[in-house]
Amino acid sequence: MSIRALIVDDEPLARRSIQRFLKNDVSVDVIAECEDGESAVAAIRSRNPDLVFLDVQMPEIDGFEVLRKVGPEQMPAVIFVTAYDRHAVRAFEAGALDYLLKPFGRERFDRALGRAKERIAGKLNADESRRILAALEQVQNHNGYAERLPVVENGRIIFVRTLEIDWIEAAGNYACLHMHKREHAIRETLASLQSKLNPRDFLRIHRSAIVNVHRIREIQPWFHGYHLVLLENGQQLRMSRYQREVAKRLGLRVT
Repeated sequence: MSIRALIVDDEPLARRSIQRFLKNDVSVDVIAECEDGESAVAAIRSRNPDLVFLDVQMPEIDGFEVLRKVGPEQMPAVIFVTAYDRHAVRAFEAGALDYLLKPFGRERFDRALGRAKERIAGKLNADESRRILAALEQVQNHNGYAERLPVVENGRIIFVRTLEIDWIEAAGNYACLHMHKREHAIRETLASLQSKLNPRDFLRIHRSAIVNVHRIREIQPWFHGYHLVLLENGQQLRMSRYQREVAKRLGLRVT
């Protein structure tokens, strides 16, 4: 009897990598792919997979929330797919079934899949699933804020350090990371990114812009209570007059 597997990742490249590694494994049957958390919850509930490759970082509903919504009693075995730094990965190892750190290779994938097969043969129970969820909570709380972000470049997944970002611009469900003379598009909303970035280093000065405070050169008053934020690279950004807490953080008088 084959293992029914579900692949959940918002990056097509990551989903293709998992599919490629599973292609010649006759013991695993990929029953569906999902590119967001909402469809993943629905697929787990309706398709009853034995194994889920679950991306941790997804816009709107991330991997943590998928586990919460499904619940430990209904949750199948999980291999987490993550871009977290290695110090956070150690916490995954303490309680989770297994993880794959992007970008992952064949050897690491086979090792994670082997562990999953052994665990499925022994039947993952609700208590163990609860321990996995508790471990995820620890990671989320321990890790705090992202130090790197994964981006796709020329078909590869690379990692950029958050402190190298000058500012971030909203583009619908995507965001554009502006870094010196480079730009990277990332499929994530500005609100989602804001929650992952350390507020000591990044401030949302407008509904469409987050700025690295270490890149600010000066702030100039503008009309109708607005301000212009000038970065070291010459970029000018408008700061909304409604960002009262941000204005205080930047040392501006708020009336």
